[in-house]
Amino acid sequence: MSVEICPIGSSAQNISDTIPLGGNAWSSSPAGHIDSLGFTEWSDSSVRWDTWLRVSKPGQLHVWLRAAGLGHSTSVIKISMGDGAGHDATVSGDHLISYDAGVFKVTDTGYQCIHIKGISRTEVAFPLMTSIIVRGEPINGQTAFVPNNEGNFFYWGRRGPSVHLHYPVPEGEQAEWFYNEVTVPAGQDIEGSYFMACGFAQGYFGMQVNSPTERHILFSVWSPFETDDPASVPDSLRIRVLKKGESVHAQAFGNEGSGGQSYLNYMWKAGHSYKFLVHAQPAADRHTVFTAWFYAPEEGRWRLIASFSRPQTQSWLTNLHSFLENFEPEQGDHQRYVLFYHEWVRDTHGHWMALHKASFTVDNTGRKGYRMDYAGGIRDAAFYLQNDGFFNEYTIPGTWLERPAENKESQPDIDFTKLP
Repeated sequence: MSVEICPIGSSAQNISDTIPLGGNAWSSSPAGHIDSLGFTEWSDSSVRWDTWLRVSKPGQLHVWLRAAGLGHSTSVIKISMGDGAGHDATVSGDHLISYDAGVFKVTDTGYQCIHIKGISRTEVAFPLMTSIIVRGEPINGQTAFVPNNEGNFFYWGRRGPSVHLHYPVPEGEQAEWFYNEVTVPAGQDIEGSYFMACGFAQGYFGMQVNSPTERHILFSVWSPFETDDPASVPDSLRIRVLKKGESVHAQAFGNEGSGGQSYLNYMWKAGHSYKFLVHAQPAADRHTVFTAWFYAPEEGRWRLIASFSRPQTQSWLTNLHSFLENFEPEQGDHQRYVLFYHEWVRDTHGHWMALHKASFTVDNTGRKGYRMDYAGGIRDAAFYLQNDGFFNEYTIPGTWLERPAENKESQPDIDFTKLP
């Protein structure tokens, strides 16, 4: 990204866009507060706000700041792009007004970052800032940002696009077991990340970064009763916990569907490769039992996570997939990256089959074009997924990927009789 500061004046183009700060900005410090209105409750001058916009053309970009002060307060706000010195805007009075923040020369395409910083104030807090208005040649073409909060997209947009790999099973085969290996490279274990290894039509299994001191190995199965309120699920349609491993927590979950959730608090390490295994067993009473195991190289053994019984289900493992998501909006400006190695399924006759093809997809945040920092591909003979952080090169959704095929000798070496 390269930006030069120009003298304040009129830009050559009259096309303009309004970028709501509530869905497109991040604070450099927890002291900064962002809500659907924009920047509020802000008094710390050390806080810097970063607002992101993707452009497809270079040129002059005229910027205005939409803000309202407190009472008769006066504040000086600095607006800059890239590494430039920027321009100052003086915000006074309690009316919402557009303040001229200057003209900047954008010399390349892709994501551009507009920085906002408080310089001085006469009241206890800096002004409310709701949006950035931009005008000029760089937005006379395809742009990417969250334009409004319809569908709660300020939340989803700040989380960033989730990305997925879908693995087709050979036609006519029934997958009883699904195996995958996951490596998160050093520095990519960002808080709020879910690196999901073994997804299937009724659930998912992978590892998360929950806080600086907590990481989960998470296995969940959805109820066939669709609701976000676990308490409303009829007793006959509840997910049953049949067994769980040592130190594993199991409970109902809600918010994004309902079902059974289990997790092991395990401080897995970036740079290490972890193994995930899921099994499906249809039962005679129209239930299917889904079971998950986790293998950590630090321990050298398979751990049982949990076994769930799902009612009204007679199914082997279908719709096999992996995904990468960020579940913390405050972490949506940090890039994350993951590698998936050695995807295999074992059929009902005990035959292993390598899954070396996958289609790449992205969630609604990406499909709408609100965020375009998403990618998937092949690297080091593995599938990779990447999202967030406002990188410029993206993968077209629907792209088919193919890693090197594996021979029979590479199949997982698992003694099923010794699984806990």
